[in-house]
This record gives sequence, C-alpha cells and structure tokens, in this order.
Amino acid sequence: METPDQICSRILSRLPGAEVSVLQNPGPAAQHSLLVGRQSVLEVAEFLRDDPELRLDYCSNVTGVDWPEKIIVDVSKVSTPDPAGGAPKVTEVKTERVQPGYLEVVYHLYSVSLRHGPVILRTRTAGRDALAAVPSLTPVWRSAEFQEREIFDLFGVVFENHPDLRRILMWDGFKDHPMRRDYVEPEDYEWEPTPHGDLVEKAKKARAQAGGTPG
Repeated sequence: METPDQICSRILSRLPGAEVSVLQNPGPAAQHSLLVGRQSVLEVAEFLRDDPELRLDYCSNVTGVDWPEKIIVDVSKVSTPDPAGGAPKVTEVKTERVQPGYLEVVYHLYSVSLRHGPVILRTRTAGRDALAAVPSLTPVWRSAEFQEREIFDLFGVVFENHPDLRRILMWDGFKDHPMRRDYVEPEDYEWEPTPHGDLVEKAKKARAQAGGTPG
C-alpha cells in the first residue's frame, strides 16, 4: 500500500484545493496519518473510498481527542552590541501565545476488497464549544454512524448531516461531555445503588446534603 505521503500527493493532484497534510507520529509505531481540514474532509473521504488503488471501503474505528487551550512559550535570541567593542551580548527572549483548544476526530480506514490498511484520517473542529462541528462521514462509511454518535455524546462534537445525531450512552437530559479533559464529575451519587470505593464517601455526602440517611 502507498505511504501517507504518496496518498497525500495523489489527493492533492486530484483535489488541488483540498486542505490535507501528513501528520507525523514520533512514537515507536510511526503510524503517520492524514490531517484534513473540515472543509475538505468529505470530498477527501469519498476519494479514499472510491480511488481504485486504495478502495478504503471499511471504517473500523472512530475516536475523539480533546485538545484544550494551552500556552505556548516561544524562545528567540536577541543580540546586543557591546559599546566597548567586545563580543555582542546574546540574551533569550521568551514570549507567550495562546493556542486555542479544539476537538479531533480520528478514523481508521481499511480496504476489505484489496486487503490493506489502515489509513488514518484526522479532522479537527474550529473550537471546543460553539465551533465544535465537523461534517459527518457516515454518508461515506455507514459503520461510522454509531461511533460518531458516541463522540457527539462524550466529547460534544457536532457531526453535520449525521442521519441520527443523538446521545447513545448518556441520557437526554445530561448536560456535559464526560470524555473532555476539563470534565468535573458530579458530587451527587445518590443514584448509585451499591456505592463502592471512593463512591461510598461521595454517596454519604450527597445523601446528607439531600437530608437523607448518611449511611
């Protein structure tokens, strides 16, 4: 099978306006992936499925990743001339910038007909809240339907044009997304019929606050 760099080059030759690049994986697995902009991800997905050399007809897994906002420190060197004519003084200048947070969706793709894979496809939202949306790839790979629902439920990614986007693990009235890194679990564990471990103390506290039996 072609390398991610070769696949990326062929995508760009076929779809010149597509926003796609190769994201290197520095780990031992060296499983590099295609990073595709959300505006291009649907047409790139269709290309990967339909291209006769790839035929990536099966999406085996879809996962979500939360990347919160973080501060990046950039270091630069500034040279100051020595008035006495000696060697210039070199100092480091540090500047901070904020990298906005985003959510990432990762698809693992295989070809059943050609027996190769995986090709890893990534796309990212513009933000973590109001802008947390990407196109659904369920129209391309039907196996993505339930898995995109799970990511919607647990991470809060809105999949545009998904055929049935609703919670799949949490109940409809649940307000939060438990897989986000800034998620804070509730103190109210009164629903737990047999609390164990750390839940015992939380259950006692919740019941006491509700005016029930603390034990």
